[in-house]
Amino acid sequence: MRLNSKGQVTIPAELRRKYALEEGDEVEVVEVGNTLRIVRQEGAQRRGKHLTGHLRGRATTSMSTDELMGLFRGE
Repeated sequence: MRLNSKGQVTIPAELRRKYALEEGDEVEVVEVGNTLRIVRQEGAQRRGKHLTGHLRGRATTSMSTDELMGLFRGE
């Protein structure tokens, strides 16, 4: 890995998959002795869960899911 001019590094895809890290996840860089560790931020919600939680219960339609899917598909 190489540090770029902005001080950023890219976590290899294999490690992102292994640790289920996705774009938008919040992580911290923590100093432990003379090493640095990247850790998921405590209590951080995944971006998708945060968005769906924010939107849950806000629908203003009486259409069913099947009716909405038909509308989106142009049926």
